[in-house]
Amino acid sequence: MHVVMLLYPRLTQLDLTGPFEVFARFRELELHLVWKTAEPVRDGGGLTMLPSTTFAACPQADILFVPGGPGQAALMEDEETLAFLRRQASSARYVTSVCTGSLVLGAAGLLKGYRATCHWLSLPQLGLFGVEPVAERVVRDRNRVTGAGVTSGIDFALSLMADVFGEERARKVQLQMEYDPQPPFPGGSPASAPPELVAAVTQDAAKWLSDREQIARRVAATLA
Repeated sequence: MHVVMLLYPRLTQLDLTGPFEVFARFRELELHLVWKTAEPVRDGGGLTMLPSTTFAACPQADILFVPGGPGQAALMEDEETLAFLRRQASSARYVTSVCTGSLVLGAAGLLKGYRATCHWLSLPQLGLFGVEPVAERVVRDRNRVTGAGVTSGIDFALSLMADVFGEERARKVQLQMEYDPQPPFPGGSPASAPPELVAAVTQDAAKWLSDREQIARRVAATLA
């Protein structure tokens, strides 16, 4: 099975590398990191990664995956990338994302009429694309599987692998990875964090959230 994972400038690397670590432990999967060119790609924090294939050379995906990150906003208006995702999604067994990667799928028209999730700060923007936003860690709707913010990528990938290969194998990989989250502080989601902390994080993100929403609204208007 081919897993096609979109790699692009200013993505959030953990959105990609968390699922990659899970997928890489299933020998039946062949993983492809794809971008327009084979040149190195720098993530939003400065980590450089190398694509393994290009849009032109990429095989057909069985699992299509889109991570999120700061660079996601530009992708929503990148017709070359959106067209590539549409082509791949047309025959993919699963169309998936983590974090704001679901907004890219939405901009490509690939989540209209589906339930989906993303990072809590951007969750309402999914509704602009005809998506039913769901505030859950992992959301499945038919062959669309989406994960919430950043760290949910491991949960997403383990859940997807349970669907593909069965729960027993997914549980083995979970144990191999010693995936047993015990965060040092409570409040890692807006549902459990104190209201003042949620307000502070929201305020810190206000400028780029506004910019992202303007782009989302502009793109959504072209799909109407």
